[in-house]
Amino acid sequence: MLRFDPFNDLDAMTRGLLTSQAGTDRSPRFMPMDLYKVDDHYVLTADLPGVDPGSVDVNVDSGTLTLTAHRSARSEDSVQWLTSERFFGTYRRQLALGEGIDTTRISATYENGVLTVTIPLAERAKPRRIEVVRSGGGTQIEATTVDAS
Repeated sequence: MLRFDPFNDLDAMTRGLLTSQAGTDRSPRFMPMDLYKVDDHYVLTADLPGVDPGSVDVNVDSGTLTLTAHRSARSEDSVQWLTSERFFGTYRRQLALGEGIDTTRISATYENGVLTVTIPLAERAKPRRIEVVRSGGGTQIEATTVDAS
């Protein structure tokens, strides 16, 4: 269903490791997520703690699902940092959607720092059981499609 570009994530993580220093502007290293299938849809959950809900964007374009969110930095100039480990900036994750996804019915919610995206299968991609019907006396066989759910 979903493919991802591990090299893109690796490049972003490498840039973050090489350019980050304590107390300086640091961009998020990654957006941890889970992906699983339930019945006739996939569910993607991504951890985005401290993100402004208004900055969360879910977009589908040419078979690519893009998740974007932004966490703002603290703006206190008089602060003397002892430890600065929390990332701020723009989180971004892209996944290539496979065939058989109904992109018009994708939905998303953001609650308690977790983004949940529901990705439904298209009707034509759902598994079906084919019922075989025998005709009366001959050897003719007729098949009809029966919804498996």
